Amino acid sequence: MHTKRQREPKRNPNRIVNRIVSLFNAFVVTVSDSRERSSDLSGDHLVQLLSTLDANVVGRVIVRDDLHTLRDTLNELGDRHDINLILTTGGTGLGPRDNTPEATLAIIEREVPGIAEAMRRETASKTPFAILSRGVAGTRSGTLIINLPGSPKGVEECFAVIAPVLPHAIRMLSGDTKH
Repeated sequence: MHTKRQREPKRNPNRIVNRIVSLFNAFVVTVSDSRERSSDLSGDHLVQLLSTLDANVVGRVIVRDDLHTLRDTLNELGDRHDINLILTTGGTGLGPRDNTPEATLAIIEREVPGIAEAMRRETASKTPFAILSRGVAGTRSGTLIINLPGSPKGVEECFAVIAPVLPHAIRMLSGDTKH
């Protein structure tokens, strides 16, 4: 028997770009001793910004500024196969309970220093306090983890810096190393 071969539809280049962007399966982690879901403005704003990239926000959580609890949370999320991007907000300053960079460094396999450097460099032109951020970025089990500041304005400014490189970074982490 001879079966009729169906013709494949023409590919729309815009659709390919949308497909790549929709590969974001993000998780938002707000780090704060004082925030609750109803007052998590930075987490809300981060979810909104992720939606501009057509990201699928798999979940979000508020974690206290406790080093061990935060480290365990990031470790667990970083090993999940349904997440390829974790964005944290908060805990990157000089306060005694700002532990986000230490928790992140404890669980990542490889650091991606250029991301944090670019965020500090670009946002320092807007506020001199940007250079006090200790946020880091790195990878664990194919997941990109990036620390952002705790204020909605800081989240927005830093997200604007990283958004253009996120699709390429996620593709590379998934094994697509073509340039």
